Amino acid sequence: MIKEEIKNLVRQACLKLGFPVEEIVLEHPENVEHGDYSTNVALVLAKQLGKKPREVAENIAKTINYKLRTVNSIEKVEVAGPGFINFFLSKEYFFDVLSSILKKKGKYGAGSEKKKIIVEYSSPNIAKPFGIGHLRSTLIGQAIYNLYTFLGYKTIGINYPGDWGTPHGKILYQLKEKLLKGKTEKEKKEILDKITVQDLESLYVAFHQNTTLQMEEGARLWFKKLEQKDTEARSLWEKMREVSFREFERIYSLLNVKIDHVIGESFFEDKMEVVVEDFKKKGLAQESQGALIVSFPNEILPPAMLLKSDGATTYFTRDLANMEYRISKWKPDAIVIETGVEQTLHFQQVFLASKLIGYAKDEELVHAFHGLYRTKEGKFSTRKGQTIHLEDVLREAIKKAHEIIEQSETVRGLSEQEKAEVAKAVGIGGIKYNDLSQHPSGDIVFDWGKILNLKGNSAPYLQYTYARCKSILRKSKLNPIKFKLNGVKSSPEEMALLRLLYRFEEVVQEAAEKFSPNLVCNFVFDLAQRYNLFYNTNPVLKAETKELKDFRLLLTAAVAQIIKNGLSLLGIAAPERM
Repeated sequence: MIKEEIKNLVRQACLKLGFPVEEIVLEHPENVEHGDYSTNVALVLAKQLGKKPREVAENIAKTINYKLRTVNSIEKVEVAGPGFINFFLSKEYFFDVLSSILKKKGKYGAGSEKKKIIVEYSSPNIAKPFGIGHLRSTLIGQAIYNLYTFLGYKTIGINYPGDWGTPHGKILYQLKEKLLKGKTEKEKKEILDKITVQDLESLYVAFHQNTTLQMEEGARLWFKKLEQKDTEARSLWEKMREVSFREFERIYSLLNVKIDHVIGESFFEDKMEVVVEDFKKKGLAQESQGALIVSFPNEILPPAMLLKSDGATTYFTRDLANMEYRISKWKPDAIVIETGVEQTLHFQQVFLASKLIGYAKDEELVHAFHGLYRTKEGKFSTRKGQTIHLEDVLREAIKKAHEIIEQSETVRGLSEQEKAEVAKAVGIGGIKYNDLSQHPSGDIVFDWGKILNLKGNSAPYLQYTYARCKSILRKSKLNPIKFKLNGVKSSPEEMALLRLLYRFEEVVQEAAEKFSPNLVCNFVFDLAQRYNLFYNTNPVLKAETKELKDFRLLLTAAVAQIIKNGLSLLGIAAPERM
């Protein structure tokens, strides 16, 4: 990668001058007159050495320029302002990138990292329809999975649905007391055969609307029965899981999301006793008001509960069993858990406890958190019945996309089936991009108008730009492999594209490192904007000369490929016709 090449040049020059540096920061100047990369390393060194920044910068630049006689990728190095060192990439390098994109196609920007990483994401709760609240984890987690897979990692995706705990005791209580009480066995079977996940959610909402101490105690008892493998409790719970997973699969199919393993909380039911014993043996668990807790050194975190006062396990216990299982089974280099920001403290406790007990050692443990979808009044709440079902949003988006497509002249010649496929790609793509283009840590206020926006900085805009490129290429007969770029003169709009295409590799790397798919969105949107500006001012198929026409076709092909690669990482389809 050119960025690392420049860093090495700076590092070697500083070392040769007797100014060793550990970290070198490179940035892309906003003004192209200041080059393609810039570093302030001379300003940092000058303060340490007690010298003038400009003098330090000129010495470094002079040393690097001497080295450039054997480096074809960099045209020149200049000093600007108080001591910034600016690097100008060569046209040869830009043309090499162009050729590389056309040669590697879908693999351009891919890496060869050999590490193993687990990514946990989506993880909806059973007995509830897939709500808008679980959209963020599903989309961001899938994008993180895609990024690391693209970079060469052995990536293991895990869906960890919430299918265990006191909330399910509440639904079991409602099923037994409100729905099945007084019914014959035949009637019970008929009710359970027809029950939907919406029915289960309604029971949960009703529980919280009219809660009594008797109901709360009943719910605890039903969860206790579940833990004790009571036959009736198990049978009802299995029905809840069956209905829920059928719902989840329908939504995943609509979103085109596929997760490698589904391992719910209940999987660790028989593994938590060992966890509790491990903490007792190492003296890391103490009794407190009848419960069993884990305290942390120097009280850097509040204590976490292993067992409740009635002996029931907790989410914390299950996640510790989860950590031990994953690390011993897959031996990953890193574990990334993508959930809402409200679970930050929980995962700080789980990670530290895992280190203290020895389940985790050198593995990197990351909680990649996201902000929440909120109403204008506040947070969504299933307990209060304030939810928006994701399927409703997805269906509405597809419907709206279909209406827009029908009004467009670009659908001429498409069959009804093709129109339906494009509508799905555009509608679902719009929903995904609306979420992924925003920084993961920020909250999103749910607004039907914004979430279904198919214009401006949106997936449909990128999809349309890609389809436009493919349409131009279909009308040409260019063989990119045979074309020679030597001596081609470039307009400012063409150079703006060349100066952007090469950055795709580093954007992918940075998006993975920061667990921020929005960086890919920003880049692809910028690229699409620049291409459309180029297209509006530079004829492609009607260029003045054949050489210029071929060069612009190559640019078009490269832009199309990068847009497609970027959308693929985001899990968004790129239709060739719109």
